[in-house]
Amino acid sequence: MEITREIEFPVPPDEVWEALTDPDQLEEWFANDVEFDPREGGAGVFRWDDGDEKHARVTVAEPPERLVLDWDEDGEVEFTLEEIDEGTRLRVRESTPEFSTALELRALAMSYA
Repeated sequence: MEITREIEFPVPPDEVWEALTDPDQLEEWFANDVEFDPREGGAGVFRWDDGDEKHARVTVAEPPERLVLDWDEDGEVEFTLEEIDEGTRLRVRESTPEFSTALELRALAMSYA
């Protein structure tokens, strides 16, 4: 299962790209401690204060238009940036096998209720 959403930012794509790839900025809005190499083939480690830690690998990096991360066995997230008159439209597509399986099982159970 995939989840897709769009968000519009009143800034140019370069600024949104920077927020998605700069470790210091990622620490402001995503995780508490970030090590991230946003180049294709690069790796990322994202740590939270509760002890949670996620590892990612960059599978696609096309600055400032597209970034795809593979979250080990936790799925994939794709960021696509599009310049619009108002600034930037960011499309986020996520696929998380564990989450998707749980949702599919729940939907199946509900169809028989």
